[in-house]
Amino acid sequence: MHRKNLDRYKRILLEKRGEMSVTTAEAESPIPSAGGWQGDLIDQANADAEAELQIHLHQTDGRLLRAIEDALTRIRRGTFGTCEACRNPISRARLEAVPWTRLCRDCKEREHSL
Repeated sequence: MHRKNLDRYKRILLEKRGEMSVTTAEAESPIPSAGGWQGDLIDQANADAEAELQIHLHQTDGRLLRAIEDALTRIRRGTFGTCEACRNPISRARLEAVPWTRLCRDCKEREHSL
């Protein structure tokens, strides 16, 4: 991959990481506690659902940040844009859609079908 393209993907990844950091900082409100005996059953159920949603969002954000950091490491190592499974180049269209991807489309589809 040309240096110009690598620099562009690096900028995209750094911007996304920055967006994630801002979003994470804004969402640093404590996760609402689940259960408890405050309010009626509907209030308790809503609190439980909100707590589960917040936990899921925190986990998803953490995975995305790790994927972005891994992609930046691959840029530094010179392996960015190469599928980790089959070692073939990842298509430009896939990198444009998901610049932190580590797998080509075919290998990702195989992974999901297992």
